[in-house]
Amino acid sequence: MATPPKGKPCVAFQGEPGAFSEEGVLSAFASSEAVALPTWRAVFEAVQDGSVDAGVVPIERSQGGSVREIYDLLFKFDEICIAAEVTVPVHLALLALPGQTIDQIERVYSIAQALDQADEFLRSRSWQVMTSYNTAGAAKAIADKHELGAAAIASPRVAPLYGLEVLAADIQTGDANRTRFAVIARDATPDEWFTPATVAGPLKTTLVWAVRNLPGSLYRCLGCFAERKINLSRLESRPSRGVRWEYVFWADMDADPDDPDCAAALAALLREAVMVRVAGVYHRSAE
Repeated sequence: MATPPKGKPCVAFQGEPGAFSEEGVLSAFASSEAVALPTWRAVFEAVQDGSVDAGVVPIERSQGGSVREIYDLLFKFDEICIAAEVTVPVHLALLALPGQTIDQIERVYSIAQALDQADEFLRSRSWQVMTSYNTAGAAKAIADKHELGAAAIASPRVAPLYGLEVLAADIQTGDANRTRFAVIARDATPDEWFTPATVAGPLKTTLVWAVRNLPGSLYRCLGCFAERKINLSRLESRPSRGVRWEYVFWADMDADPDDPDCAAALAALLREAVMVRVAGVYHRSAE
């Protein structure tokens, strides 16, 4: 196992302090220096050039499904792998400047996903709903501009960070709203960096492969796992970006690639696919 460097690991996330991605950093790492960056690509670039030790990016939402842009970035930045995953409960609140009442709110800002997750609450009033680049960023913008008549949908822990108040709590639809975050890194990431829960689950493997454009190609690739009773808990297709109308396939495999059956499945996949890459071997999130 690699020896952890002195001091806290430096971990990048997209957005502003208080964003759910920062909650992913706090949930995954026992202790870290969190660095806010404006875009997901900027997080990947910082990991790639070594200016941070790791990054935390959302990869799946329980209500919205896969964050497909992250898969595209993982494919492009092929020296980066998934080192861990963590699941964060999503609790949304309506935040505004102190003294504002819910009846005074005319405009509501947040990212599209949060607006969708709070759609039932938002439809209860005739607000003007507008998208922002980040949940915490929406709250910060209202505070910076001292914008009256405006509210942001964000985590309730954002309110004290920017001097706002919670006008309504738990406005998300349903109680099982979760976001799964991937920890990305270039090098082996010491288990000592992570919280105990992050490294407590069984190992899983994320793969990406490309198939020949022939009848039955994907079927035969999937058979490599089915014949050995290896479960694929997730399967995702994305455009190859190299050839029009051709695709690469991402899968989460509930297995350790060092296990004999898993190793045999990967060897069989290599014979069927035109490209196979292991994008990460890490512990399954507890939730």
